[in-house]
Parts: sequence; C-alpha cells; structure tokens
Amino acid sequence: MDESTPYCEPAEVRAATPVAEGPYAECVLCRKPTEYPESTRGATLCPVCAWQEAQRTACSG
Repeated sequence: MDESTPYCEPAEVRAATPVAEGPYAECVLCRKPTEYPESTRGATLCPVCAWQEAQRTACSG
C-alpha cells in the first residue's frame, strides 16, 4: 500500500433530511423519537444512536 492510498475508505452515508415538525419516526435501536418524519423509509436512528453506530463502524486502524 502506498502513502497516497488511505487505509480505510469511509462508506457513503445517505441520511434522510430532518424535519422541523412531527410526527417523528422512532429510532430502531432505542425507540426514542428521531429528527425524521414517520414516512421516512429505512432504518432511522436518533442522533445518539447514529453517533454510537458511527463509532462502532469507524476504521480502527
């Protein structure tokens, strides 16, 4: 591996656009309200769980 190539490429994350007013979707991990509307498709995470998930999946080189 040469010096110009990073060891770990970050995955592209496509987050939903947060809304200003409810009803809000539940976090799939802790069931607390998220910043996203109930109509958001996919796994929605609250800010705390999103941060913890990013820590778990980060490159630990």
